[in-house]
Amino acid sequence: MDRRDYYEILGLGRGASDQELKSAYRQAALKFHPDRNPGDRAAEEKFKEAAEAYAVLSDPQRRAAYDRYGHAGVSASAGSPFEGAGFPDLSDVFGDIFFGDLFGGGGGRRRNRPQRGEDLRYDLELSFEDAVRGMAAEIQVPRQEACGRCRGTGGEPDGGASMCPRCHGKGQVIFQQGFLSVRQTCSQCGGAGKVVRKPCAKCQGQGYLRAERKLKVNIPAGVDDGQRLRLSGEGQPGANGGPAGDLYVFIKVEDHPIFERRDNDLHCTIPINVAQAVLGAEIRIPTLDGTELLKIPEGTQSGATFRLRNKGVPDVNGHGRGDLNVHIQVKVPSKLTREQKKLFEGLAELLPVDNEPDKRGIFEKVKDYFM
Repeated sequence: MDRRDYYEILGLGRGASDQELKSAYRQAALKFHPDRNPGDRAAEEKFKEAAEAYAVLSDPQRRAAYDRYGHAGVSASAGSPFEGAGFPDLSDVFGDIFFGDLFGGGGGRRRNRPQRGEDLRYDLELSFEDAVRGMAAEIQVPRQEACGRCRGTGGEPDGGASMCPRCHGKGQVIFQQGFLSVRQTCSQCGGAGKVVRKPCAKCQGQGYLRAERKLKVNIPAGVDDGQRLRLSGEGQPGANGGPAGDLYVFIKVEDHPIFERRDNDLHCTIPINVAQAVLGAEIRIPTLDGTELLKIPEGTQSGATFRLRNKGVPDVNGHGRGDLNVHIQVKVPSKLTREQKKLFEGLAELLPVDNEPDKRGIFEKVKDYFM
């Protein structure tokens, strides 16, 4: 019976890349693995076919021979692709995940491999002014650090920890399951690759101690509420010599009693009296840089807005500065003195009375709104 073409088995063309080979084999292994298809001889045969195809095509020399001579080329040069080698190492295909994670065999990650430490979060509360102007903040971050006595091994310095005799420091053992070689986490050391016989007196065998780390954080001008800063390598230390995680500083900005921030623009509401609105005036308004003179023209209506360019918040990336928007609120007095009332009564006789409803159409109103 003719053997099927290896590329056909994996559903690939002859120009397939190494990554495409690996991806196709991964899909076939997951689909036809015997543990997922118990008692299904057809699935088992397809799994063997896919494994054989990948074993040949993932080897550059065997693939070149197969591309040139077909099955005869690999049989003549190296015999069966499984002689003395077993099936392809699926850890190369599935990464650090073993058969137990995928098919219920009780595997797990190799704990003695270098592993990246966990990231940490720190919430930093800033005043409105500090967030706008930027600052250097000193923070204390609680985290785990390697024990100075045992250097993270968990055992006493004088031989408290030794290589696991069962897995010989590998953290896993290999056993035969049918035609497969299955790797499983070592039960004696739990995957650590070492056995602690005499726990460290300082860290009680944990290998790490809780510590407070002081850090200086440079807060850029214009940082906003909810933004975060990343401090690379300032998180939890990595296991087995792995890199440390990162520290993320989340910014919380206090509200300001006068200004409201919208992106890089500031908004504030300034009250003026009726006379200032009617006759116009010059008033002093607060800004981030101190007070500034603002001219109010005659006949200013309540709700009018005046924009002061470049008086807002600096852009956190250094792209200029926002504006300050001053919203005018005309304050009508609720109580008048006798003299004030007499003046307003005299003014009422001089002013025209027009209490007719606004007859402008909806389109004119929309136009005025957007203008």
